[in-house]
Amino acid sequence: MKIGVFTVLMSDLPLPQVIQKLKALGVDTIELGTGNYPGDAHCKLSMLDNESELKEFKKMLDDNGITVSALSCHGEPLHPDPAVSGKAQEISRKTILLAEKLGVPVVIDFSGCPGDSDNAKYPNWVVSPWPPHYQELLAWQWEKKVAPYWTERAKFAADHGVKIAIEMHPGYVVYSPETLLKLRSIAGNNIGCNFDPSHMFWQGIDPCAAVRVLGDAVFHVHAKDTQIYPVNLPKSGVLDMKRYTDERNRAWIFRTCGWGHGADFWREFVSTLRMVGYDYVLSIEHEDSLMSPEEGLTKAINFLKDIVIREKPGVAYWA
Repeated sequence: MKIGVFTVLMSDLPLPQVIQKLKALGVDTIELGTGNYPGDAHCKLSMLDNESELKEFKKMLDDNGITVSALSCHGEPLHPDPAVSGKAQEISRKTILLAEKLGVPVVIDFSGCPGDSDNAKYPNWVVSPWPPHYQELLAWQWEKKVAPYWTERAKFAADHGVKIAIEMHPGYVVYSPETLLKLRSIAGNNIGCNFDPSHMFWQGIDPCAAVRVLGDAVFHVHAKDTQIYPVNLPKSGVLDMKRYTDERNRAWIFRTCGWGHGADFWREFVSTLRMVGYDYVLSIEHEDSLMSPEEGLTKAINFLKDIVIREKPGVAYWA
């Protein structure tokens, strides 16, 4: 298992400078955004049509001993506004093609969320089984929008030797292990998840139990924490709509690894990942509004250095 970094937190710096800073911190694996919500500060899809640009990019990575764990294009491919979904889908398509050219095995995305009809203006996230029309809407969304798009996109990715890791996130149709496995049962095993434990804590789901439920559907992992504030939770619940920067009044906020849950949790988390066969990358995603990106990243790296299990297990001679 390796420590990686999702470089979006350093989008103001050019990639060579980002690599230099990360190498100094002992990190040689990165996750790169290619557009949509992560932006494309460090990885341009224009490389698809520019062989010399692609060659130069590969050489820079090789010369610095840097590997890429995933390309990320988190977007809204099912948004009812064609201008939004069309852009997200095209960036997803190109990201898969670029991953193939770069030899990157995983592309990360959101599942997206349709509206309530073909004429809808905004997504409609169904979170209640009653009144009955909610169930009817949910069935329509999955049958008419979710299944057709993701079945085709999963096949396209498989044809190009790339796996798709859906990040489970409230607001989208895939937000929990159950909904992830539902999509996988429809679109096939080339769909898995980018597992972010902070999103599980946020929903009141034990991340280690969720990893056991998902098993080999875990394709990539974000290292990010969440702190729950019991003083505010009874008032707003886990679906707190206050801005992330209103830290004092929110029921929870994202935290740097170790500042929401201690080493005991993180040791169990990486051990559980290994139990289900995941021995890839913990990609640090900094979204801690109480720390600067540099301090949050540095603290996360130093914390995880003592947590990750690097060596392959030996022979169980005592068994």
